[in-house]
Amino acid sequence: MKFHADDYVDFLMSVTPENQEEYMLQMRRFNLGAVGEADCPVFDGMFEYFQIYTGGSIGGASLINDGTSDIVMNWSGGMHHAKKGEASGFCYINDIVLAILELLKEHQRVLYVDIDIHHGDGVEEAFYTTDRVMTVSFHKYGDFFPGTGAVGDVGHGEGKRYAVNVPLGNGMDDESYKFMFEPIMEEVMKRYQPEAVVVCGGADSLSGDKLGCFNLSLEGHSHCIEFLRKFNVPMLVLGGGGYTMRNVARCWCYETGRLLGKDLDDELPESSYAEYDYFMDTHRLRIETSNMKNANTREELENIKTSVLEQLKDLPPAPSAQMAPKPPKQKVEGDMPEEDMDVKGGGQAFEDRRVVKEEEEYIEGGEGEGAKRGSAAVHVEPAMPAANMDVDS
Repeated sequence: MKFHADDYVDFLMSVTPENQEEYMLQMRRFNLGAVGEADCPVFDGMFEYFQIYTGGSIGGASLINDGTSDIVMNWSGGMHHAKKGEASGFCYINDIVLAILELLKEHQRVLYVDIDIHHGDGVEEAFYTTDRVMTVSFHKYGDFFPGTGAVGDVGHGEGKRYAVNVPLGNGMDDESYKFMFEPIMEEVMKRYQPEAVVVCGGADSLSGDKLGCFNLSLEGHSHCIEFLRKFNVPMLVLGGGGYTMRNVARCWCYETGRLLGKDLDDELPESSYAEYDYFMDTHRLRIETSNMKNANTREELENIKTSVLEQLKDLPPAPSAQMAPKPPKQKVEGDMPEEDMDVKGGGQAFEDRRVVKEEEEYIEGGEGEGAKRGSAAVHVEPAMPAANMDVDS
């Protein structure tokens, strides 16, 4: 409930396949349905499932917060479509938003990068009005779920220019994806300077996915995460989509090895399940890409990349430590009475009164929270300049 609406969570805790007919009104309201009739059906044990994958993501963020780990993987997470009070696209509870909120307890700026083939709309919407989280999504755009993520969707209010969308067409191969990903992420890292990175590594952007329409290899997909790792920023890597399951398993296995510095053998070991060889198609870890046509011309990609880089050039510099000369010591006459020294000579009592007065004026004249994008955005406190963090906290 740090992100999701109370009534939505209460509903998810209560509904089951046996009693779902009693909740038909809420099911329509929260976008759930029966098995086989909706992309977010009610099924047995679903709330425990939400707790497990969400607990993994929040727990991973906690490990990064306390310095136990600098990279954490939770392949069962990555449910990027779930909204504040609505299930969407096989996603019910948005573990990514909850993990980012956990990271914000210790980090001033968090970067979210989405390489699932679908637009990361739920995460973008949650942080659309804040500059403390930048969202970057590379996705298929057009007549494709969820239909959002145009290059012109850049955030609102304090979050303007902190939502980055890279809309792509069918058939994206390794070379084209690298052509877009590297320069954009290089600029994002340089200008935003995040203190933590969260990645949604959906495997439905792989070649041969049942719902996807890109043509990436395991190496091309993994290269994106490995490229971000080179910046030596603490990273939480989550799963996401993927609908040719044997290739999803291959992808996340391969990437786990790469992120731990191991290049796994291509030949798969013999399966202990002799009666059912799940990887009988090739018995290989790496997959072959198809001869699918790349519908993205170099000119189109260049135009999109230029638009995104222009957006990033307008970002203000990331907050840093404020520098100021050391103030001179105040001269106080030795024979001045103590009560006069505090007030006339600028002693501690005078300083305390001045600070209290300034705080009262600030509270009375402070501005509101600013515009929000509907009711779905999370209110996040603005980033604090580094020089003030220790004092204010």
